[in-house]
Amino acid sequence: MTALLINAACSNDTDPDDHGSGNPATASVDYLGAINQGKNKAVIDAALLQVNNALGQYQATNFKPAPSLQQLIDDDLLNALPQIPDGAQWQYDPQTGQATVASK
Repeated sequence: MTALLINAACSNDTDPDDHGSGNPATASVDYLGAINQGKNKAVIDAALLQVNNALGQYQATNFKPAPSLQQLIDDDLLNALPQIPDGAQWQYDPQTGQATVASK
């Protein structure tokens, strides 16, 4: 049992979401990559919150999901769809009334 605990504590397993190389020479590049990923996630999360709130307002007023994201703009619930990072695109399911952001 003690050997098992020591082995677990000394394991070199890393977080599966950690995309760093572990090489000290590339640590600054790894750090900047992680910062950029975090920024992109924050931008997407904020954009989704804004769009899904507008979708909720549309549904509360019209008693049905919006037929498209464009309808939110047409009904002045949004001025435009929020900008999302390059390589991402808006997706909308009119059956559920939920917007998502997916990789292109």
